[in-house]
Amino acid sequence: MVGRRKLGDLEVSALGLGCMGMSQVYGPADDTESIKVIHRAIDLGVNFLDTADVYGQGHNEDLVGRAIADRRDRVVLATKCGILRVVGGGVVEVDGSPEYVRDAVDRSLKRLDVETIDLYYLHRRDPNVPIEDTVGAMAELVAAGKVRHLGLSEVNADTLRKAHAVHPISALQSEYSLFNRDLEQAVLPVARELGIGVVPFSPVGRGMLTGDLDTMRNLQDGDMRHGLPQFQGENLGLNIALAERVHGVATSLGVTPVQVALAWLLAQDEHIAPIPGTKRVKYLEENAAAADVTLTADQLAEIESVVPVGSVSGDRYTPGGMRAVNL
Repeated sequence: MVGRRKLGDLEVSALGLGCMGMSQVYGPADDTESIKVIHRAIDLGVNFLDTADVYGQGHNEDLVGRAIADRRDRVVLATKCGILRVVGGGVVEVDGSPEYVRDAVDRSLKRLDVETIDLYYLHRRDPNVPIEDTVGAMAELVAAGKVRHLGLSEVNADTLRKAHAVHPISALQSEYSLFNRDLEQAVLPVARELGIGVVPFSPVGRGMLTGDLDTMRNLQDGDMRHGLPQFQGENLGLNIALAERVHGVATSLGVTPVQVALAWLLAQDEHIAPIPGTKRVKYLEENAAAADVTLTADQLAEIESVVPVGSVSGDRYTPGGMRAVNL
């Protein structure tokens, strides 16, 4: 069984399950198979389920709601508001107004078919709305019993401090992996200082660290990664070469590349709970087994030596997409 970790005052499984790909961006949806994955996750002790209102334009929340209908008490349920539409390449349309937050939570509660959301995130900060106003409205949801804990996603250290001063922030969700370590520079130290847990999304480099490099070389039509700089042109070849190094380390350790990537993240801090996403039971089980991999200091150093900070080629998103993060 996967162990537990604390995000602020919220206890979750050390590894969660990102459900986004069950509804969008990584191929067609298969609700029957996805529900099997969610049920198997819960049986393995992976109780931390992550969704958002924008995933599949509501489909993902509806799917998760159906999957947990008879096991709500075994799940820590996280969802998000604030992104109205995903344009592509990380470019998003956002709304962080108090009015929007109040309406969005009711829509999410209805789709999820629950009375309370355990962790409610602001998916992206709206630069046109003071963070104090947005979080103030979210705090009202806690007082009303609609939400238990609050979170933010992809914000900078200053925003994190301002938000936490309005209402305790339990979790910060941002992209963080061996391939993308920008969070370490300023945000992660502030999260530690304030007692805020960190929830890395795309913890295996959007699939680059799974070891399935043939898929990386031959992404299907419609795959969102076609629009991301790290998966384009010369960048792709250089990044695959880095991933091959991780594969070599994994082989020497007798584990899989994805388990190396997840175990490395888990070793960074006891209040980090990554949320790898998958639509297949076999990959879920591989991910969950990473919680049992303990890396020594020498092994951690070896892993970091094959993917040095700053060695990945290309930004996470297009220039327009990068303007929506670290706000």
